[in-house]
Amino acid sequence: MGDVNAETVIRTVELTKRFGDVHAVEDLELDVRRGEIYAFLGRNGAGKTTTIRMMLALTRPNRGFVEILGVRMAPNAVRAFERIGSVLENAGSYGNLTVLENLEMQRDLLGLKRNHWVDEVIEMCGLAEYLKRPAGELSLGNRQRLALGRALLHKPEVLILDEPTNGLDPVGIAAIRELLRNLSAERGITVFLSSHILSEVQQLADRIGIIHQGRLIEEIGYDELRQRNRDYLELKLSDTARAAWALEEVCGMRDFAVREEDTIRIFSGFERAEEFNRALVEAGVAISSMRMSEESLEDHFMKLTGGNASQEETGSAMDAEERGKRR
Repeated sequence: MGDVNAETVIRTVELTKRFGDVHAVEDLELDVRRGEIYAFLGRNGAGKTTTIRMMLALTRPNRGFVEILGVRMAPNAVRAFERIGSVLENAGSYGNLTVLENLEMQRDLLGLKRNHWVDEVIEMCGLAEYLKRPAGELSLGNRQRLALGRALLHKPEVLILDEPTNGLDPVGIAAIRELLRNLSAERGITVFLSSHILSEVQQLADRIGIIHQGRLIEEIGYDELRQRNRDYLELKLSDTARAAWALEEVCGMRDFAVREEDTIRIFSGFERAEEFNRALVEAGVAISSMRMSEESLEDHFMKLTGGNASQEETGSAMDAEERGKRR
């Protein structure tokens, strides 16, 4: 896990990007420490990809700046780029070249000698069986592996990854998760990744930043998040409105939330489960299941971001972020 006293490796200050009237990223302040895995979470269109593109000097901010390894990021920040590896969403490759030729071309572009590290990268990324296959014939998941392999060839100190498990099956996701853990723990590489697969982030990240409508709404260590999350009693019901009335008026219970059309979660008073059950039955509410559980990262994320965005809100933000990819 990350050290609270560790050196800051990635820093953003008042980072802001607007596309017309749309505020894609607004006054973003991030602090990523050496050797940690930092997960950047947000719904589609929240500003994740725009932020990463500003980090890599592919998109110019309207205000603020990014520093990586103490260098202010700009297209000519060669000293920083020599120490950074990156994989953007839908990472490209030379489709007519084989996997090995793609890696060798990248090595030549970086001015690197052929050495055992190239073989290690091939092994780490699970590319050995695909070396002679044209990159254009790879699955999306294996193209992600190839992109990660290319990003590691120069032994970067920092990895910046946009949806690194995109397109991978569960086995592939687990392999990438283990690889990123090892890179962080054994080689001290700082990993900054965006993802929408919350269950995977939950098993991987040291710290988590949640962005919503372009603003950072929470930055928290995963250990702290686990301590904060609460146990709850989840009820699957036929009528949540009637059930809410019974819990409040009959049982005097206020510490609960309606989560879905058929689900209520009670966060305290678990020893009163029989009383709750009786009150609900007497109110004419059918209970199909009752179980104890714990709030997950997904629960926490949904609570902070207010559940599903409207189609209009999400669409406009996504359109702006897509335009940002081309700037």
